[in-house]
Amino acid sequence: MPYRGEVAYLFAYDIAYDLDRVPLRELLGQPVAQFSVDASRRAPKQLFFHQPAMIRLPPLERQGPRGALRIERTLKILPVGALSITARVAFEVDRLEDLVDYHDLRFANGSLAAEIRVLAESALAELRPHCVRPAAQLEEEEAYTVFCLRPPLPPSSGPLPATAERWLEAHRRTVAALLMQEEDPACLSEQEVAESTGRAVSYYESDLVVVDWDAALVVETPADTEPVLHGFELASVQLTELEAYDRLLDEAIERAYRDLRAPRRRRAGLVRDLQELRIDMARLHDELGNITKFFGDWHLARLYQNVSARFHLDDWCRSTDSKLRVLDEMYQMLKHDENNRWMLILEGSIVVLFILDLIIIFFGKG
Repeated sequence: MPYRGEVAYLFAYDIAYDLDRVPLRELLGQPVAQFSVDASRRAPKQLFFHQPAMIRLPPLERQGPRGALRIERTLKILPVGALSITARVAFEVDRLEDLVDYHDLRFANGSLAAEIRVLAESALAELRPHCVRPAAQLEEEEAYTVFCLRPPLPPSSGPLPATAERWLEAHRRTVAALLMQEEDPACLSEQEVAESTGRAVSYYESDLVVVDWDAALVVETPADTEPVLHGFELASVQLTELEAYDRLLDEAIERAYRDLRAPRRRRAGLVRDLQELRIDMARLHDELGNITKFFGDWHLARLYQNVSARFHLDDWCRSTDSKLRVLDEMYQMLKHDENNRWMLILEGSIVVLFILDLIIIFFGKG
């Protein structure tokens, strides 16, 4: 029994500091719609799920590693100044090992990553009028690859009925090799196999999600795959935004150290710049939290927690918070220095006015 499904490639790009809230009607010649998620499993009654603007692009025909490919593409616009682009390729293979060829997908005359970057640049060119402080150029981004298998899975040998969890136990080494992009599963150690497949989540007996740092395996029906992929997309956007602001903080700290060594008269704008950056970071933290506000005792929250741990989002947040504290200490030091300088000027002015008052009194009596 062959494996059928699709491979989803998730790309996230930081395109601007922020986007205006003017509704878009069209982008890249396609109508803009609102993305929505239907929760098929138990969810909180007051369901909040971020619904970004989305377009569907015409499919592409390419020659891939195993013949002709049809590439379906969707693009989502998020208010944190980010684009999320998903490319999907259907497959049918006899062995899981055959899916390794779909990592870092290349064509006869190029690669998927290069074509997606061109698409992102075209979208940025159209969105630039709606961008607040748009990016000068896009950073190189790699895809988060999700292998989506359609149930039922090929039966495993044994007296017990087949379930997704038992299938994983029987194919754990092969799944680890697929996620790690290794052609030979036998080359992996038991420790690496356990680490790569250690974060697995299942709700029904027929579904399964295995999350690794570079790729994931999803066993779901097409309808139930959509919210899972959207959760992965939001986590990828968070990672991209945190990386972008981490670079911004590094540049700000380096510039602040350089300006601190400069003459005092050249520090006039430094306090203002640091204050604006602190406000920007607070806005970013609030916006990034809002786009993943779907927590509760339900399936997608567990999936997000697993992919968040794989992406080390908490570590990125702690890193940016640490750099923000450094900038805050600089801001407080400069503000204190500026206050002292103004107090000195004020005290000097009072002394000068007192002397002038004495002179006026003295000459007045004379």
